[in-house]
Amino acid sequence: MPTVAFHTLGCKVNHYETEGIWQKFKAQGYERVDFDHQSDVYVINTCTVTNTGDKKSRQIIRRAVRKNPEGVICVTGCYAQTSPGEIMEIPGVDIVVGTQGRDKMIEHIEEFKKTKEPINGVSNIMKNRVFEEMDVPAFTDRTRASLKIQEGCNNFCTFCIIPWSRGLLRSRNPEDVMKQAQQLVDAGYKEIVLTGIHTAGYGEDMQDYNFAKLLRELESNVRGLKRIRISSIEASQITDEVIQVLDESEKIVRHLHIPLQSGSDTVLKRMRRKYSADFYRSKIEKVKKALPNLAITSDVIVGFPGETEEEFMETYRFIQEVGYSELHVFPYSKRTGTPAARMTDQVEDEIKNERVHRLITLSDQQAKEYASQFENEVLEVIPEELYDANESDSVYVGYTDNYLKVKFEATPDMVGKIVRVKLTKAGYPYNEGQFVRVMDEEEASVTI
Repeated sequence: MPTVAFHTLGCKVNHYETEGIWQKFKAQGYERVDFDHQSDVYVINTCTVTNTGDKKSRQIIRRAVRKNPEGVICVTGCYAQTSPGEIMEIPGVDIVVGTQGRDKMIEHIEEFKKTKEPINGVSNIMKNRVFEEMDVPAFTDRTRASLKIQEGCNNFCTFCIIPWSRGLLRSRNPEDVMKQAQQLVDAGYKEIVLTGIHTAGYGEDMQDYNFAKLLRELESNVRGLKRIRISSIEASQITDEVIQVLDESEKIVRHLHIPLQSGSDTVLKRMRRKYSADFYRSKIEKVKKALPNLAITSDVIVGFPGETEEEFMETYRFIQEVGYSELHVFPYSKRTGTPAARMTDQVEDEIKNERVHRLITLSDQQAKEYASQFENEVLEVIPEELYDANESDSVYVGYTDNYLKVKFEATPDMVGKIVRVKLTKAGYPYNEGQFVRVMDEEEASVTI
């Protein structure tokens, strides 16, 4: 039985796609082995969101070549899409496939085995208008299932290379979304995370169908589904129809990730973001009315070219005002090939790092304030993994519906199920909880 090993860099979409590629290898009789083991084939799914992503991808490719010089080295993903020539020049690389045409990967491998001629299978992503179907009926190591519904992005923000690595927006066929959602629930997953490159842009390339309609159909048509989580939604995508769906839904969780990037209008304009701070604020106010106690997480870029201290403080004050449950704070990083990388007024690293620390401190404070509201409340949690396998085999970590990370005592049979946990102490990054043993027969079971 031939063996294949995978290494995935980057985002949730890449992890989803690695599982999709694995399904294709599995159907051809391959056995999956750990990446650190010797394997017949190595598949490296690369990231290119920053120059550092490119560098890490090259390091992993070289590691695979060293592990088994006789193995077939196949490189795919975003870096492969944007820089196939650069990757082909790395000694030992045999096949390069970008962010489409993954269904031909095994065909390329068989051809390479015969000819020993390296294959560049990358084509022009900008000409592609069709969503590449990838079936993932189960995940190798996940207790929450991701479901990719959309590909590509039409925004072209000045700091971002992603449209060039993923192409323009394409939505998955609604029937295929429903079919795979049902497969995942039937496989035992209680929560489905809707994911994509521009997730809530789903349907923008369709007639008479949109993201709100998809959410409604998932809620009503997928038997046994307990939780729907949206991986990310832009402020501009929070339409009145989406807000109505959030208000009426019993399955969409009380957590939305709404990227901010900056709270300064002048910086947002230089970033080519499609909203103002006031527009973003108005959407937050509406969505909080629809989902009381909503957890809002966000991304913020600090030290974007030309960012002054006053512009940074506009962002700082805006974040204070909105009140997030957690922030992902990034110092601006030049991405070769983007307009922002060519801007002349780059901010010094020392200033960027100092601003990052100020925002992280604020984020930690807000995270604790948000979690404190739920102290002594019983929340539903899906245990995912051991908190520290070296320290204890009974303390697990899981997420509540409103994305509080809780550690509590549990048993292995609870992993992946929904259990009831009393939040005993708010803290960051982990909140502490106590598993609630339900004694009342009317409450039926501790798990759903």
